[in-house]
Amino acid sequence: METRKIRYLIFLKDVIILAFTCFGGPQAHLAQFVKKFVQQRRYLSEADLMELQSLCQILPGPTSTQTITAIGYRLGGAQLAYLTIFVWIFPATCFMGLTALGISFIEHDSLIKVTRFIKPMGIAFIFYAAYSIGRKVIHSKTSIVLFILSTLAAYLFRSPYVTPIWILLGGLTTSFKFEQQEKLPKNPVKIEWSNFILWGGVLITTAIVGKITGSLPVRLFENFYRNGSLAFGGGHIMKPLLFNEFVEFKHYLTADEFLSGIAISELIPGPTFSIASYVGSLSMRDWGVSGQILGALVSSVGIFLPGIFMIFFVIKFWTQLKQFRAVRASLEGINAASTGLTLAAGISLFEPMATDPLAIITTIATFFLLLSNKVPSYIIIIGGILLGILL
Repeated sequence: METRKIRYLIFLKDVIILAFTCFGGPQAHLAQFVKKFVQQRRYLSEADLMELQSLCQILPGPTSTQTITAIGYRLGGAQLAYLTIFVWIFPATCFMGLTALGISFIEHDSLIKVTRFIKPMGIAFIFYAAYSIGRKVIHSKTSIVLFILSTLAAYLFRSPYVTPIWILLGGLTTSFKFEQQEKLPKNPVKIEWSNFILWGGVLITTAIVGKITGSLPVRLFENFYRNGSLAFGGGHIMKPLLFNEFVEFKHYLTADEFLSGIAISELIPGPTFSIASYVGSLSMRDWGVSGQILGALVSSVGIFLPGIFMIFFVIKFWTQLKQFRAVRASLEGINAASTGLTLAAGISLFEPMATDPLAIITTIATFFLLLSNKVPSYIIIIGGILLGILL
């Protein structure tokens, strides 16, 4: 028993280290997870980790958070998984909340000058994510067609419902290629529905309460909970959903503030969903400092909670579910559609800068710096901030 507790404490210490050192989003996080959890600690095999990552990519919510939560669940059950979530998300969400507090006291013109380089840099990170993911998952004619169609659909029809529709269409399309998958022995699938029912119950209840009361904190929680439930494919898919809702429709933030938040979120380690803390805080700036802290809290809980419910729901029967060849075949289409949606998000956010030569040059230069793998992402962003201050 004592040996097991020590093992759990060592695991949580590893999670803390990763929370302060994992830069770059899910794909970059995966490399760090392999190094720490597979090669150094041998908590699980690399094949098991890659399988968990693939599973989390087909679920709504933060991919890295779900993956590390699933590892904690496998090692020590629900209690260790909940501790893992808290340790993993706390540093990044606190930092982004504090960043929002700081921005509230910066003059608008000063903000534009300081962030003039990091805004196009943030968009370059999204383009790079689409490239790096696509290079790994788009290999067949079917995946190419799904990639192109999902990109066009997401660009032309900027609705939050486009994302889940194309994720499902992509998965359904390639599921018909199941004959290419290896046959596995089949056993009855037993599903525990409690976490799924909890997910749906929270979604419906908060929507009703928010509508009746009109309370901004409740509505913010519902907004982020809904977006967290629709964000298939990780943080880069979630960002345009937040942009559409909080900048274009509700005008809680300016485009400059939002794009600055994207770039700053690339500067810090940990989950990219931590930008919710930033957006939620600025959405409640009229309530003062205490209101901003409350906004950061309800937004962070709202954005992470759906993904947590989903991974706890699916992890219990995933081993049984993957015995079906159609399920394994669907991953090809899901990954191709996710890549297209990521690219469309980058294009949509870049549009306002398309006539600015400096923004174009900065975006291209940042993309190629990321492509070289010679300069860490946080160094690139720090350089952008310094250039904005100096110039």
